[in-house]
Amino acid sequence: MKTTWALPAFFLGGLFLAGMAQAGDVNGKISETGLKSEENIVVYIDAIPGKKFDAPAQHGTVDQRDLKFVPQTVVIQRGGTVDFLNSDHVAHNVRWPSISGDKTLAGNLLSISPGQKKSFEFDHVGTATILCNYHFDMKGYVVIVPTPYFALTSHDGTFTIKNVPAGTYTLKTWSPDGKPTTQSITVTDAATNVEVALVKN
Repeated sequence: MKTTWALPAFFLGGLFLAGMAQAGDVNGKISETGLKSEENIVVYIDAIPGKKFDAPAQHGTVDQRDLKFVPQTVVIQRGGTVDFLNSDHVAHNVRWPSISGDKTLAGNLLSISPGQKKSFEFDHVGTATILCNYHFDMKGYVVIVPTPYFALTSHDGTFTIKNVPAGTYTLKTWSPDGKPTTQSITVTDAATNVEVALVKN
């Protein structure tokens, strides 16, 4: 007589859950002293030990509209591409003198005609301050971060970084007029709440 063994459902379920990577959201609030705004501050996880990330397929977008860069700050993962559009009726260009002070990483997309776009892939972590040679008041930022775990703060300084794998990491911030911050956080499979204090540069 052939004997068959049936594993209890709860045991199989336990194996399934154990094989799943635990992850949770990081919810936070920026408090600032002397900054122009709590909005559009970049918050990101610096690294996930043992993990490398492919370049994202989805592009970031910066429009040139009403003689402004819109949005003024865009965040992309390293290796990501930004599409620079021109929705104005005059020509623009997009240039950045450096990425985080490294002038060898300077770029210039030359003239972008009305209704056209040019794209660029950013392969180095850091911040590119984008300018227009034709309109000196235009200024924006492309912030390139090393992981896909990042967020921009809303108008009240709050942010959420979704689905961060459980573990202990370094949380960093960047803003145009605030000093960069670094702090350690531990993420579980539940929501993790953090507070970040920024002061003016």
